[in-house]
Amino acid sequence: MDNTPDHALDPASEFCISDEELTALALAADPGAPIDPDAVPWRGGVDLIQSPLPEWYMPGAMAIGRGRTTKIVVISIVAGILLINAFGLCVTSGFISLA
Repeated sequence: MDNTPDHALDPASEFCISDEELTALALAADPGAPIDPDAVPWRGGVDLIQSPLPEWYMPGAMAIGRGRTTKIVVISIVAGILLINAFGLCVTSGFISLA
């Protein structure tokens, strides 16, 4: 069995670091060293929306564009339920009944 790391086999991955190398760097680092003033915070991806939570902890919801037909159907359903309630009927159980 070959003990060569996977990233050593791929010449395009020149910036890959193995877990062992990363662990050694983390253990050798000085926890009291000052942070470089030119350091850029890691965002974990493209930040399109500012959020109080970091992207790696809770990514933002992905919006999906809806067409005009979907909006018309949703508005019709909501308007229908409001109309039924305006006449004093109830549709909570799925069947129209007196409230």
